[in-house]
Amino acid sequence: MSEEIASELKGNNAYKAMIERIFVDRYKAGEMCFEFDRSDIPATAAALGLERPKNLGDVIYSLRYRIAMPENILATQPEGMEWIIEGAGRAKYRFVLVPLNRVVPRSDMAAIFVPDSTPEIIRAYALDDEQALLAIVRYNRLIDIFLGLTTFSLQNHLRTTVKGIGQIEIDELYLGLDRHGCHYAIPVQAKGGTDQISVVQTKQDISWCQQRFPGVRPRAISAQFMDEEKVAMFELSVQNDQVVVVDEKHYKLTAADRLDRDAVIAYR
Repeated sequence: MSEEIASELKGNNAYKAMIERIFVDRYKAGEMCFEFDRSDIPATAAALGLERPKNLGDVIYSLRYRIAMPENILATQPEGMEWIIEGAGRAKYRFVLVPLNRVVPRSDMAAIFVPDSTPEIIRAYALDDEQALLAIVRYNRLIDIFLGLTTFSLQNHLRTTVKGIGQIEIDELYLGLDRHGCHYAIPVQAKGGTDQISVVQTKQDISWCQQRFPGVRPRAISAQFMDEEKVAMFELSVQNDQVVVVDEKHYKLTAADRLDRDAVIAYR
C-alpha cells in the first residue's frame, strides 16, 4: 500500500480497513458465522501497511458500538440480517448474522418526567459520558423505577470472563429484589456520546449472569443518553438465541419546581 493511502487510513478508517480485509479473506458466500483470531488484527495491519493498533480491543469495540461495518461487509447481509462481532473464546472472535445489531431509541416515545436527584458535584466532575450516565442512573434510581424492583449497585466496570466467549466488561452490575422475595441479577450497559447500544454486550452480560448466578433471573438493562437531558432505558432479553427488546422507556430528569403537575397526575 502506498504511503499516501496509508496516511489517509487513520483511526476509524484504519479499523474498518482491517476488519474488512479479515472478513473478505475468510467469508464464503452463504455463511452465517465464522471465526477469526485476535492475532489476525495486527497481522492484517502489517499486510495493509498500517500501524499496529495500540489497543487491539478498541478495533472490535469501535465496530460494535461506534462505527458502521464497511460497505463490502454490508453488501453480503441478507435482507433483515446484520453482521455482528461476538467473542468466541480466549483471544477469538466470531462474525455472526443476527436480526438486530444496535438498539436505537424510538423518536415517537413520550418522556416520563422524574425529579433530578443527581448531586451537582457529580455532574461537575464526571470523567466521561458513560461514567456520568451510570451515576445519573444510580442517583436517580432509574433501574428501580424502570423495573419496579428494589435494586442495589454491586460493582461497576466488572472485568470477567464467560465460557465460550472470553473476556468481557459489565458497565455496572445491580442485584434486585421484588415483593415476593425473588432475586435478580441486573447487568447495565451504558452508552453516551456517539456510542450506540449493541446486542453483543447484552448477550454476553446475560451469559455471565447465568454462569455466575445460576437460579437467579437475569434482567439486562441498557441506558442511552439522548438530547434534551433525556435517558432512554431498555430491557433486553434473549429468545431463540437472539436479542430482543422487552421494554423501552424515556426519562427526563427535571428540577422539582419545573415538574409538569398535570403530567404527573396523568401518569396515574
